[in-house]
Amino acid sequence: MAHPRPATSNAPSRPSLSASIELLKPITWFAPMWAYACGVISSGQTFDGRWGEVLLGVILAGPLVCGTSQAVNDWYDRHVDAINEPDRPIPSGRIPGRWGLYIGVAWTGLSLAVASLLGVWAFIAACVGLALAWAYSAPPFRLKQEGWRGCTAVAACYEGLPWFTGAAVMASALPDWRICLIAALYSVGAVGIMTLNDFKAIEGDKRMGIRSLPVQLGVAGAAWVACLFMAVPQAIVAGLMFVWGAPWHALAIIGVLAVQLVLMKRLLADPAGQAPFYNATGTLLYVIGMMVAAFALAGLQWGTP
Repeated sequence: MAHPRPATSNAPSRPSLSASIELLKPITWFAPMWAYACGVISSGQTFDGRWGEVLLGVILAGPLVCGTSQAVNDWYDRHVDAINEPDRPIPSGRIPGRWGLYIGVAWTGLSLAVASLLGVWAFIAACVGLALAWAYSAPPFRLKQEGWRGCTAVAACYEGLPWFTGAAVMASALPDWRICLIAALYSVGAVGIMTLNDFKAIEGDKRMGIRSLPVQLGVAGAAWVACLFMAVPQAIVAGLMFVWGAPWHALAIIGVLAVQLVLMKRLLADPAGQAPFYNATGTLLYVIGMMVAAFALAGLQWGTP
């Protein structure tokens, strides 16, 4: 097994700020921050005098909890990255010694401290999200070794839990059951997004014994699973909006889903080649639908969908 590059006399004794930020992977923060914003909107609560809570929650969802998950993942994947991505902060030596682990532990503590300021339900959600973040990467659980478990854990952390947290913070209570249901449905759909994300690492996963869904099902099978997991929950959300009396929002969700279906046809014709394209286009439409649903839920809280 390959190992991270050995330290040299010129290696730093502690990580630089730029290397630490790179370890936390800011590009990954958008999804949970967006989901948290959906939760805030869906609560139907006014923002007056509460911008501090909103901002603190966005920081919790993105730089803190998501950042923790990235640091933990890089630490426990350092031997794999030494083969596939030797320029990553840990295998390259820019995060020396056990600093990758120390950052993951420190960021976990900071996340819990911030979550404690946002109420009991936000704290509970943060605890669940952080537990999944560690279980995803760290032994003995290492959920990422098996595709279904790994995708489900990441989907919950990226969509459902931040949405729930945003709504709970604004309501200062357990959110309305309809909010919880819609957040759960979009989490199920995100399993499809996570499946497509694994397409880029198929060869490395095979070599390292990681049973991602593309490895288990093959490229074509995984593409079909991804499309079904993304499309069906959105169709259910649209149906619920009709039932709950928000027809215009339902039609908007059907509209973004219809465009996704066209793009899915292109994806299924060449899954390996078109997965990056679909991740850039279909996923954008997916999250637009999330926000449409959030505004519909806000109207339901106001009694004017």
